[in-house]
Amino acid sequence: MAVPKRKTSPSRRNMRRSHDALKATINQDCPNCGELKLPHHVCGSCGYYDGREVVGSSDVA
Repeated sequence: MAVPKRKTSPSRRNMRRSHDALKATINQDCPNCGELKLPHHVCGSCGYYDGREVVGSSDVA
């Protein structure tokens, strides 16, 4: 079984983990109803996307 010859230094360990941080979510206002939504996603409150209704108002939770 392969075993490391030297202990991994904290600097090298932290450099490896530099991409593991969580990214903050970016929210935008829906142009139709003003609620916050993710960009390029259907609005969860009104069902609009790109200026037109994609999901019916009865289908939105």
